Amino acid sequence: MATLNVYEQYFAAEMEFNGVPRHAALVMLIADSDAGQIHYEAAVTFFPHNADDDYAVSYDAYFSKVLYEAKGRRSKKREQALLEEFREAIDALAHEAGGEVYWDRPLREARRG
Repeated sequence: MATLNVYEQYFAAEMEFNGVPRHAALVMLIADSDAGQIHYEAAVTFFPHNADDDYAVSYDAYFSKVLYEAKGRRSKKREQALLEEFREAIDALAHEAGGEVYWDRPLREARRG
């Protein structure tokens, strides 16, 4: 099994979860391939970020949604198409959980795998 974050980035965010205010979110497009199957999911985890250098991600406020699952392998074309609907999927997950990601306030540059 090979799991890879195709895309990940930290953003300012707001949410309260388990009584703890969260001020940032890590958003990810995750690819998981195994035995000829490929699985992509959008995921967001909200964490406290109480100081500019606080990137201690707590995974208790982690939410995800499968975007694609089928026989096959990674495809750059498919990943680009998934990234086009990625923000909408993350926004829906965040909204359902009572949080919000501020896309116009990135905390770090995006990383692609």
